[in-house]
Amino acid sequence: MPTSALHRNPFALLGVSSRDDRRKIVEQAEHKSLELNHDDCQKARSDLTNPRNRLGAEMAWLPGVSPRKASQLLDNLLRDPQSVRRESGIPPLARCNLLAAAFEAVGADAPADDLAAFIQETAHAVDELDADEIRRDINEDRAVSGFPEVKGAELIEAELADRKRAYKNAIKGALNRLPPVTLLGALTEAVHGATGGGEDHAPELIDELVDSYAVEVQSVLEKEAETIQKLLRAARDSVSAGEAAVAPFIEKIERVARNYDRFAQPIQLSAKARGIDHDASRDVAFSIRSLAIDLFNEHGMLVLSQRLTGLLQELFAELPEVSERVTEDARTLANIQVRQRQAEAQAKVREQEWARDITYSADVGLVFKDSLSISPAGIEWKGQRYPLESITAVRWGAVRHSVNGIPTGTEYQISLANRSGSTVINLKKEATYTGFINALWRAVCVRLMIEMCEALKEGRSLTFGDVTVEDGSVTLVRHKLLGANERVRMSWNDVQVWTSNGEFVVGSKSDKKVYGSASYMNHWNTHLLDHVVRGGFKKGVSKLSDYFSD
Repeated sequence: MPTSALHRNPFALLGVSSRDDRRKIVEQAEHKSLELNHDDCQKARSDLTNPRNRLGAEMAWLPGVSPRKASQLLDNLLRDPQSVRRESGIPPLARCNLLAAAFEAVGADAPADDLAAFIQETAHAVDELDADEIRRDINEDRAVSGFPEVKGAELIEAELADRKRAYKNAIKGALNRLPPVTLLGALTEAVHGATGGGEDHAPELIDELVDSYAVEVQSVLEKEAETIQKLLRAARDSVSAGEAAVAPFIEKIERVARNYDRFAQPIQLSAKARGIDHDASRDVAFSIRSLAIDLFNEHGMLVLSQRLTGLLQELFAELPEVSERVTEDARTLANIQVRQRQAEAQAKVREQEWARDITYSADVGLVFKDSLSISPAGIEWKGQRYPLESITAVRWGAVRHSVNGIPTGTEYQISLANRSGSTVINLKKEATYTGFINALWRAVCVRLMIEMCEALKEGRSLTFGDVTVEDGSVTLVRHKLLGANERVRMSWNDVQVWTSNGEFVVGSKSDKKVYGSASYMNHWNTHLLDHVVRGGFKKGVSKLSDYFSD
């Protein structure tokens, strides 16, 4: 062990004790400046001679320990870091600082069980820290050194919070140096031992370690949980082919669930000791149990249902609610059936609402009328029907006419395209135009925008007018007064958008000569591009395909 936090403490750096006076500190700072970094020595002197800064150094040092013993302990740390665990008769704060320093020497080959015991020792030692006792030890040293005593416990409490964070970080650093399997084993065993298998409250430091671990491992648990959900869906999809077709998915569920539980065990134990459930684990367990119930009650696959139930009892015993529910299959099935009916009813209501929202019809023309309509059955215009799913592109717009500055009316135009061609719908009434566009937007445009983003995500480029769009960039035109224009590729973060003269314009934020545009009326899907780009900017995405991401 080359060094530790204690060896980097200002007291150790200057070679002084907490009982040396100001004069000795200044002399040592000047002396040490000849062999160490001058700025470091001056800072150490300032920290030790300033009463407020000094408290932080004292709290991180060995208050209440004689100078000779302190020197011996620091030497022992270098020779045999684990020896400090066997020291006795040391004030609580000094002991905690020594234990934290010893964690810096924990190597990647440390046994999981020994490290678990070390973590528990340290956590219990930290729980025993008392601000009044610490203040007494510090003031006894200050009485000798001539520095003013610490009057109240408030300053001690504030510094103690910093020390506890340092202890947690020291343990985390040791854990992070371990191979993943050893890390999980050490942390799980530490939490299990400290909580009596989840039955007793853990020391504060254990809870904070688990909370920190939970944040770091969340993405892993989410990924494993997502895989389990996919396997559960696949198992359900295979039930029509019989038990032999379902069994391979059950094996995969078992394997992934065991891996999930390896990572979740410390969190589950800690949650149980606090009297709460680990919600993510509970959701996973109930998802698996739901399949177990369905396999038996709906398909008669008793063996596979028992197999999953045994898995739940083995892996999620730390979740009281799950353990209780495993034996209540009949009642749970009834609840599941109710939820299924509710879900089906809600889906039917949503489908009916969608159908109602996209249904619109109107007569077009003054004398010889044509019927324009849209519904789940498709779009009808002049006797032709276009299925909604066949529409590949849309465009629309309005043109205001005038004679000698006097308005003479507005013409509205909507165009639809499919693989066979395109059709144009010309309208005179704004109400008909607006009503049809509103229905068209939900019926067709949302799907087209999703397909557009999927195409961009796959690496395709799409052209709108003289704008070429990619997922993370856009190609515009640099307009030159002399010479040929040139194409300029820019990221979405470097452009802005606006509307001008019936066109959607994308332009550089820094160069007014670089821009491109697409007509809402004459270029396909320009309205959709406008919506996705503006929506993406509002969400702060750098890739257009992320617009539909959660």
